[in-house]
Amino acid sequence: MPNSPTAQIVALEGPDALAFAHTQFTSQVNALANGQWQFSSWLDAQGRVRALFHLARLSDERLLLVLRGGNAATFADALRRFVFRSRVKVLVDGGWTLSDATTTQDIAMYAVAASSDTIRLGCGTHTLQLNANANAVDNGNDAWRTAQVHEGWPWLADEALGEFVAPALSLHRLGAVALDKGCYPGQEIVARLHYRGGNKRHLHRVKLSMPVSDGAALLRNGREFVRLLNATSHAGRVEALAVIADEVASNIAQGTENTSDDGIEVELLDTWQN
Repeated sequence: MPNSPTAQIVALEGPDALAFAHTQFTSQVNALANGQWQFSSWLDAQGRVRALFHLARLSDERLLLVLRGGNAATFADALRRFVFRSRVKVLVDGGWTLSDATTTQDIAMYAVAASSDTIRLGCGTHTLQLNANANAVDNGNDAWRTAQVHEGWPWLADEALGEFVAPALSLHRLGAVALDKGCYPGQEIVARLHYRGGNKRHLHRVKLSMPVSDGAALLRNGREFVRLLNATSHAGRVEALAVIADEVASNIAQGTENTSDDGIEVELLDTWQN
């Protein structure tokens, strides 16, 4: 993830914006109040996560999707195919960058504070700020990245889009997936995995012996060993979120299978099973 990354944002506007989002996305969109955000995702028919995002409700007829990976224009084009007769516009809202909030006072978890040139999302331990380019200030502080890795908030590199089912990314724990709502794309797979099991990969926070690229696949004996999502370096320590098969994770924890073919040592720090 580059410094001061460009925020990838899609807006849904119109009388049917909320209803459309509720039928397409995995979270309880109808329960989202104005001035609040929630984690949500969009799945394909096989239940794989096509997009993960902060879903913010700015008003009765305007939703903002702050993507956690992927390209806004590509996502918007794909989503427009499902609009049909709904009175909703799917718009790319460009010209924003991401940073820590410049204010010293954080806002409440899941709260949204919006103005013409900044949008702040309360994230508990920190506040994520979207800056209009004309107002953007790079304060060199990217502590929000480390904070989100510690919280287990995945960021999906392009290589990870459309690859993982929701349980592998711990989306139930984040409230991004609702089991008690009507149908949405991939809903049957979500329910089957939840009630019958079958998911064999889960999300972990790991410590690595050297820096790596977001989305990199670590190999062991020529086969994928660990799939990295977002990585961060802080005070000489490299940590990342990673999706790991349960058997491999057990071996890493026991110290019997913890080094990749290119010499990167992996240590498990946290594990999220739902």
